[in-house]
Amino acid sequence: MKPVKIFTTTYCGFCVRAKDLLKRKGVDFEEVDVTGDDDLRAKLVEMSGGQRTVPQIFIGDTHVGGYSDLSRLDTEGRLEPMLQA
Repeated sequence: MKPVKIFTTTYCGFCVRAKDLLKRKGVDFEEVDVTGDDDLRAKLVEMSGGQRTVPQIFIGDTHVGGYSDLSRLDTEGRLEPMLQA
């Protein structure tokens, strides 16, 4: 299974939802908390193609997007293949 990394903040409801979805699917993930870390937050904006919101989710080297994007992949049946590819 490809590694999953999720960038979060401590006050983000969508971050909680994204982590819950991954946990329900049995997906291990690395959480990176960017709360109060301006340098890491700036790096995340670069890595995500300009996205300033959290969560930002990566599967392997692929930037998935945020919670809505992750949820859509799951609903459409495309998340599992992406994790396995």
